[in-house]
Amino acid sequence: MITRAEGAYLGALRAFQEPMLDLLHRRYAPLVVSLLSLVFTPERPTVPVAEAHTEIGDALDQLRAQGYELNADGTRAIPLGSARELCRQWADVGWLKRQIVEGDVEVYQLSAHAVGAREVAGRAGGARARVSESRVRTLLEAVERLAQDADPDVLVRMARLDGQIKRLQAELTRIQRTGEVDEVDEEELLEEAENVLHLVRELPADFARVAESIRAMQRDVVTALRQDERPSGDVLREYLERGEQVMTATPEGRAFAGALRLIGDPERIDELSLQLDTVLRHRFTGRLPGQQRAELRDVGRRIEQGVAEVIKAQRQASHVITTQVRNHDPLRDRQVDELLREVMIGFQTWVPTTRRSQVVDPLRRLPVADVAHLRQSTSDLSPPQPPVPLSAWDDGADTDLEDGAREWGGPHYAELREHLVSFAADGGAADDRGADLAAAFSAAPERIRRPVDLLGLLEIAHQDGMTETDQVALVEAVRPDGSRRRFAFGGVTVSTKEENDE
Repeated sequence: MITRAEGAYLGALRAFQEPMLDLLHRRYAPLVVSLLSLVFTPERPTVPVAEAHTEIGDALDQLRAQGYELNADGTRAIPLGSARELCRQWADVGWLKRQIVEGDVEVYQLSAHAVGAREVAGRAGGARARVSESRVRTLLEAVERLAQDADPDVLVRMARLDGQIKRLQAELTRIQRTGEVDEVDEEELLEEAENVLHLVRELPADFARVAESIRAMQRDVVTALRQDERPSGDVLREYLERGEQVMTATPEGRAFAGALRLIGDPERIDELSLQLDTVLRHRFTGRLPGQQRAELRDVGRRIEQGVAEVIKAQRQASHVITTQVRNHDPLRDRQVDELLREVMIGFQTWVPTTRRSQVVDPLRRLPVADVAHLRQSTSDLSPPQPPVPLSAWDDGADTDLEDGAREWGGPHYAELREHLVSFAADGGAADDRGADLAAAFSAAPERIRRPVDLLGLLEIAHQDGMTETDQVALVEAVRPDGSRRRFAFGGVTVSTKEENDE
């Protein structure tokens, strides 16, 4: 039989084995809590691995430069090692969670134990918790609500509601008669604000515990699925249902679902924001430290962030379970497990015979099987078949296709040059400068008035010698399908070949 002292001692031992108390009990706990609080904030719950290593490394360098590496008694206050090594140690003991987010980015996230330890350290280092009227009233109201929910007696419930109605009616009558509202002393308001902050500081750790319980359930489901100890049909049916109802599969998830019904209403969140604005406009908040005023202002946002974190964990768990069920291959999973087991056995055999920092020769290439001779024939009994004969080519079959391709092809240089010469000979050259290129293009047949022909005509003018004018020329081109496009360009006159020969 276990005595009371033994039971209390065993309970304390179990409590201090939790990562949260283990963090606070360790030698470098002040450094760990400060660095985690510096890097991870309510606005930044996840940090990319590379950024976390850089920021923690910079903070360690600053502390060492300021002389905080040793305590007053000569013991070390900052451990040896790089930021990468410290983060790996914190992840091994369960203070940091390492995961892959969208975009294949690896990030760190505080575990529920680390969030709780940080909040405990913050409360211990901040304002001292007091037994106030506000805190006792919160306790009494919670007990009263518990008693009401637990008592199914209809008459008792009616009597309580009737008493509440009478008290509220008396208060309303007094205010209507006097027109005055009793002012609350600022000291009492400060106590109530501290009580609100005390309740709010518990929320991040609660939300993190819910998200971690969902992830733990996800790992249990995937592990049980890979063991393949039950018929495939039963496994698929059960785990698909658990994937769809992941929020109700854990005690924390069920508790969160109940709380979500209260805080998930957008109107309730808006009402909370308005109430906080009313509180912050009161003069008593000027006596609160700036950090506490910021915490009051961010209550609504912290609730929304916690809800979003839990919903994200739920969505990810459902996705992982569904993907595992769809891609479940017992034979392949068993082979992977056997391979990993062989690797672990190899490590257990190799590690005891090695030294720290010993160089390990990498495996440059995989071993190749020694094959003496491969078969050169597949012994196909079916005789070889000749290829399918080519279809006869009709020279006249693609005449329309060729003409259509030419219509959408490049400029008709020869016809354009011939048209330009004939245009100038028919009086198109109005002066000594030569023929106007825009007028020559407008006078051409539609077959050579395509947009590409305009470029060809400009190319011919550039080769034969052209003169730019100060006017803007407008022409209309015709595409092979009949559509028309208008183009504007700087006016150009061109000399014809005959003029050049003269």
